Amino acid sequence: MLYGYFCLQQYISGEVRFVSLKYKFLFSVFIIFFILVFIALGVWQIIRLNWKNNLILEIENSLKKPPVELTQFNKENFLKIKTSGITNFEKQIYLYNLNDTGTPGFEVINPILIGEENFLINRGWIPFEKKDTPEINIFDQNNIIGTLRIQGRKNIFKPDNDVSKNYWFSLDREDVFTFTGKNFSKYIIYLDGNYQFPRPKKITANISNNHKKYAMTWFSLAISILLLYLYFRKKNY
Repeated sequence: MLYGYFCLQQYISGEVRFVSLKYKFLFSVFIIFFILVFIALGVWQIIRLNWKNNLILEIENSLKKPPVELTQFNKENFLKIKTSGITNFEKQIYLYNLNDTGTPGFEVINPILIGEENFLINRGWIPFEKKDTPEINIFDQNNIIGTLRIQGRKNIFKPDNDVSKNYWFSLDREDVFTFTGKNFSKYIIYLDGNYQFPRPKKITANISNNHKKYAMTWFSLAISILLLYLYFRKKNY
């Protein structure tokens, strides 16, 4: 009977050790998986950092070049252009935005026909009280200097446009078509010049570039978890 009890104890002890090793193994796999995930995220941010640096350099080089005739060159993002066209002031769009100092107001955007192609031209920012005033429509259509920008996607957190009141939060293409009855180039012209109102938006290469910081964060997390895991392993295994 004592021998049977001893065998039972040995069996239970073996089972406990097996279960313990099993959970330690699963815990190790779990930890290593997250370490590899964090390293992969850090590497991805390094890749994004190199891409962003090349983009900023490309934009800077483009903005240093003299403007070219819009109708004679292939359109590309951040291309500086000069042109002339027929501006539609009746379908003028007022897009809610902040100016450089954080003051809310509108960006004034007009349909403009250049050659046989329809564009939207962003003529700059005005305070709310300047909306629909005649003075903001003083604009030299025969001597347009500006920069092309590809129209961005609508932010899902922005409210819907109130087209009936001409109060916009995004240049949603369906809303623009409803308002103007026309389709437009994917490039928006950002006007340049010494206009008081609307005040043209300054186009620069100052693009958010936090990928290095993000990469360091992910790598730091991976190293921290690895050190904690090694400490735990040394103490308990």
